[in-house]
Amino acid sequence: MGARLRAESRPRRGVAPRRGRADPAGPRELALQVLQDVDHAGAYADLALHAALARSRLAPADRALATELVCGSLRWRGRLDFALVQVLDRGLDSLEPRVANVLRLGAYQILFLDRVPDAVAVSESVRLARAVGLERAAGLVNAALRRLAREREALPLPLLADDPLGHLVHALSIPRWIAERWIASYGAEAAAALARASNARAPHTVRTNRRRVQRDVLLAELRARFPDAEACRFAPDGISLARGDLAGDPAFREGRFTIQDEASQLVVEWLDPQPGERVLDACAAPGAKATAIAERVGEAGLVVALDRHARRLDLLARDARRLGLENVHALRADASRPLDVSLGADARFDRILVDAPCSGLGALRRNPDARWRLEPDAPARLAAVQRSILLQVWPLLVPGGVLVYSTCTLAVEENEAVIDALLADAPELGPATAPTPASIAPFVGADGFLRTLPHQTDADGFFAARLERTR
Repeated sequence: MGARLRAESRPRRGVAPRRGRADPAGPRELALQVLQDVDHAGAYADLALHAALARSRLAPADRALATELVCGSLRWRGRLDFALVQVLDRGLDSLEPRVANVLRLGAYQILFLDRVPDAVAVSESVRLARAVGLERAAGLVNAALRRLAREREALPLPLLADDPLGHLVHALSIPRWIAERWIASYGAEAAAALARASNARAPHTVRTNRRRVQRDVLLAELRARFPDAEACRFAPDGISLARGDLAGDPAFREGRFTIQDEASQLVVEWLDPQPGERVLDACAAPGAKATAIAERVGEAGLVVALDRHARRLDLLARDARRLGLENVHALRADASRPLDVSLGADARFDRILVDAPCSGLGALRRNPDARWRLEPDAPARLAAVQRSILLQVWPLLVPGGVLVYSTCTLAVEENEAVIDALLADAPELGPATAPTPASIAPFVGADGFLRTLPHQTDADGFFAARLERTR
C-alpha cells in the first residue's frame, strides 16, 4: 500500500475538480486548473489530472503537454519559486495563488522544456492569465517571464560544495525539512543523488503472472511492442519497459502481467509465501502485493486482503479477476483496530504482510505533489498508526510464522523505530531465521533490515523487516 494510502499525512483522498466549470481550452489552462485543485481543493495530482483529461477534448500531443506541465511544475516547484523570486523581487506568497501558478507554469517551460521557445512560453502564459480572468496580472507575468528568459543563465543556484542544504532546497526542489533529514542520514553527496533520483521519472516495471506465463516468454512477447524491455536485475518476475500504454497492452488485459515497482516486488520475495499457505495482507489495496502473494500460494492457498476503503478493495478484486486468481478474499477492515469480528477469533496465518500506510519519502518521484503535502510531523504521527497495526496483527501468526513489515519511506520513525517498539512489546517475535533469498541479499544490511534507495537501484525507496514468531 505504502505511497498510495497516506490518509494520516495527506488531505482526503479522491477530491476531484469542481464540477460545472467549462472544459479548459488548451493544455496550459488544463494544467492551471489541476494545480489549483491540488493547492486549494485538496485534490491529488494524479486523480485531478486524470479527471481533467477525461473531460477534455485535447489532442494526444496536448494531453501529453498538459501532463508534463502538471507533473514537472509540481516536481520542480522549489527551483521554480527560487528563480521567480529573483526576477520578481518579491515572494510568490504575496501574489494571488492563480497568478503564482501561471508564473510557475511559464517558468517551467522556460527552464525545463527545450521544445517550447521562450517567446512562446511567455506569450502563452500571458494569454493564459487573460483567459482565466487575470487580465490585471498580465503585465506582471509578461515582465517576470521575459526577465527570466533573458537572465536565466546568470541566475545563481546554491552549489552542493558550498551550501548543501541550499542546493537540495533550491536547486533540487526538496522541502527544507526533508533535505535536512537526508543530509543528516546519508551525507551531502548521497542526499543530492537521492534528490536527483526523486526528481527523475520512475521507470515502468511489471511483474510476470507466474501462474500464466514464464518471464522469458513474456519478455520476448513484450519486446515486439516495447523494444527496450529487459529483465529486472533483482526481482525474478520483474520486467522493465520504456514508457508506453501498459494498461492497454494485450498481455496486461489478458492477465499476464501486473504493473509493480521492482522494490515492491522484492518485499513479496522476502515474505516468500509457499504453495498452500494462508497469508494475511493487512493493508492490501490497491493490491499488487496481494496478487503477487496469491500467484505464489496457488489454488490450495488463501490470501486474505484487508483494507479500510471499499473502492480500493474493488480495484483489488477486479485485478485479481483479470489475473485469474480465485484465492484472494478481499475484506473491508481497519487493521489498526481489533480484527476478531472481521476475521473470527480463531483466524491464524502462516505469513503476514504489513505494507503500512506511510509518508512515502522513498517514492516521491511517483507522486510529484507529495513532497509539498507532507508536514515535518507526519513520520511521527504515522508511526503511531503503524505500531497499532502491528500490535493487532502479529498475534494472528502461527508459531514459526513469518511477518514482513514494509514501507516506502526513508524515515527512521516509521521504520527501525517501529520495529524496535514492536520487539519490545512482543517477546514472542524475533528476526526470521530462514536464509535470505539471493535476490534480496544485496539490500539486507548487517542489522537484518532490507533497504532500497532510488539513486542506487532505480527502484523506489523501501524499508522492510522480516520477523518470525518463535512461540
